[in-house]
Amino acid sequence: MKEIQQVISELKALPSKLHEKDFLLTWQQTPEELRRVLKTASAIRKMRAANIATNVFKNGLGVSVFRDNSTRTRFSFASAINMLGLAQQDLDEGKSQIAHGETVRETANMISFCADVIGIRDDMYLGAGNAYMREVGDALDDGFSQGVLPQRPAIINLQCDIDHPTQAMADLAWLQEHFGSLESLKGKKIAMTWAYSPSYGKPLSVPQAIIGLMTRFGMHVSLAHPEGYDLIPDVVETARKNATLSGGSFQHSHSMEEAFKGADIVYPKSWAPYHVMGKRTELLRANDHAGLKSLEQEALAQNAKHKDWHCTDAMMKLTKNAEALYMHCLPADITGVSCQEGEVADNVFEKYRIATYKEASWKPYIIAAMIMNRKFQNVGDVLEGLLQKANKRIV
Repeated sequence: MKEIQQVISELKALPSKLHEKDFLLTWQQTPEELRRVLKTASAIRKMRAANIATNVFKNGLGVSVFRDNSTRTRFSFASAINMLGLAQQDLDEGKSQIAHGETVRETANMISFCADVIGIRDDMYLGAGNAYMREVGDALDDGFSQGVLPQRPAIINLQCDIDHPTQAMADLAWLQEHFGSLESLKGKKIAMTWAYSPSYGKPLSVPQAIIGLMTRFGMHVSLAHPEGYDLIPDVVETARKNATLSGGSFQHSHSMEEAFKGADIVYPKSWAPYHVMGKRTELLRANDHAGLKSLEQEALAQNAKHKDWHCTDAMMKLTKNAEALYMHCLPADITGVSCQEGEVADNVFEKYRIATYKEASWKPYIIAAMIMNRKFQNVGDVLEGLLQKANKRIV
């Protein structure tokens, strides 16, 4: 109990305006606000471990909108809202009036009469996902100001075309746990590298999320990918600026070996080139199936030229003391397991398999923390009240 109270006290000391804005991009939040989310997540996790109920809502809905396939994020969102006392309702756009031309403004209000949070995953269309979330937010602002909605639901970015905040923040929480503190990350090197995959069209948002967040905490971030596999230029520039402000560094190269050399953490992950994702968006909108098939074949052929971008024992030996922490958002393309040739060798992945599960386990708590900080200005007081009551989650 004392340990939980200490975390809550530290949380209350951090200034924040998270209750005034949706959590759409990590680099739009202050370092104190990011720390506040981490502290909130830690408090909720510790309370659950101590069998203390964290249902701050007696009723209400958490609405999920998934425009792409998902396992971890879908169940993490469901777990998060359940921990807070909300019921889940998934918006199936194919079964809604959206299929008949209902506008975003109308849909956003119609699903929000009793909603406290809307979680959105929209990563398929480059230049559209984050914009869609903001359009939903504008519609909710209008509905609330006009007295249509009794409260303004929080919007949580569950992954868009630009950022994956819940993943990156869960990754940061895991690094904090693994290395002992957030301060201990300063000066550590993390290699965010492309890796070969036999699949096509993987979003840019994970690597962009990592370089956009880890550069906020004084880390030495090394981005590496084959020529032509660029990320969104504005995000790369944001990472450079973040590194300068935090006292860290940001390096960008076309060598996996250079990135891995001396690294404390490695994050080998496939993604589609920026220009390919742009073309894919055009073809998807045009419903050009033949064009999409042709683009896929071209992209897969290009990927096949870079099979040496593979996280192997030899590559791991280049890291600091040959013992860097391997990370992945999952599912990883594991050579000889999930595919013939992929991102990571089977023995390397197996060595760190449990570590990646622990990494993923932070996501429900991060999402719950984002929701609480959007809904409550005094989230520390709310958590303190739950701690004092100490109602048992399992009687």
